[in-house]
Amino acid sequence: MTSSSVTAKSIAEEFRSRIASGDLLPGAKLPSTKNIAAEFGASELVVYRAITQLKESGHVVARQGLGTFVRVYDPLLWNPGEYERGERSDDPVTNTDDWKAQVRAQGREPEQSVPRVSVEPAPQNIAEWLNLEVGTPVIVRRRLRLVDGERCQLADSWFPVGIAEGTPLMEERDVTMQGGVLAATGNPQHRIRDELDIRMPTGIEIERLDLGHLPGTPVCQHARIGYGADGSPIRVMVTIAPGDRNRIIYELGIDK
Repeated sequence: MTSSSVTAKSIAEEFRSRIASGDLLPGAKLPSTKNIAAEFGASELVVYRAITQLKESGHVVARQGLGTFVRVYDPLLWNPGEYERGERSDDPVTNTDDWKAQVRAQGREPEQSVPRVSVEPAPQNIAEWLNLEVGTPVIVRRRLRLVDGERCQLADSWFPVGIAEGTPLMEERDVTMQGGVLAATGNPQHRIRDELDIRMPTGIEIERLDLGHLPGTPVCQHARIGYGADGSPIRVMVTIAPGDRNRIIYELGIDK
């Protein structure tokens, strides 16, 4: 590049290319602002703006007092298609469910926060999924999922009051029951529907997932609606999965 063509955008694009090609590996420290300015024949202000663009696009992260580093990705291979199908992995003795079993199969350590249970008026999206009027009281269980000690997913489950009331779903503990809590309490799911949306996180999601220092991180909203024997929805589980911490996989059988 000539000095006249050097802009913050062009420097940022050059570093993105180096990251994509492997010239700069995950965790690598970027040269100092002064050295980058010398390499490109640019002012340090232009370099500062380029680094800001790289932070905003999620390619690099700054560590206080240490410098700027290429962002490290070690995503969980998350296969929701394996859940609630065939032989479940629920084990009340070891407190293992399908999600924890899938994480451990990858040699990683799962953890779930103690659920927070409350009765709340159904917001519009939940009301639509559960076929209820907006504002109808529903039960919600909010959980934070961690992998290797890092915040990985939010997993909030919403139930009509008549489904959850009087069952372990009202208890603020990590409930594991053979075959799943719904089936074990007399409300087995006969069909499920998945809806996926890719979007930017809300303020609450940024706080719960500790994304404040990682701007530009999109999330996948995975909504799984479960239906009872009569076709009525009996649960919707909304999982919020940051794009830098999850790789979503689906495997589907083909009838012949």
